[in-house]
Amino acid sequence: MGIKMQRDELQVFLEKEFPQVSGDFTVEDVSEDGVRVRMHVSERNLRPGGTVSGPSIFALGDVAVYLAILANIGPEALAVTTNASVDFMHKPKANTDLIGKVRLLKLGRVLAVGDVLIYSDGMDAPVARASMTYSIPPKRA
Repeated sequence: MGIKMQRDELQVFLEKEFPQVSGDFTVEDVSEDGVRVRMHVSERNLRPGGTVSGPSIFALGDVAVYLAILANIGPEALAVTTNASVDFMHKPKANTDLIGKVRLLKLGRVLAVGDVLIYSDGMDAPVARASMTYSIPPKRA
């Protein structure tokens, strides 16, 4: 299918369409294999005990797969999550950015499925794995 949106285009799209969270995420890389997205962890992402909260980890997985889909289909603000699953595997480092590495497993006309390995910056082992399914709206003539 080929890349339709590059790193800078995805970042601008995020800033325009989702300004409420755009400052939390940076698109670091876009390739045929997927995307890499950084989540800037701050105090508001931490839960008691100093670890990154589950909802924050979920947000990174969700945003990262969304951006991987857009990289392949172009700007489509109305693509929506229809299924999500997150496995929490290791405790992330406190106050350390998270990095989501997405691999699209299926990109069809109406559904896309992606897998995200989420790393705490500087750790070799992933802290979580997220699987997301998105519904892609039909093209309008």
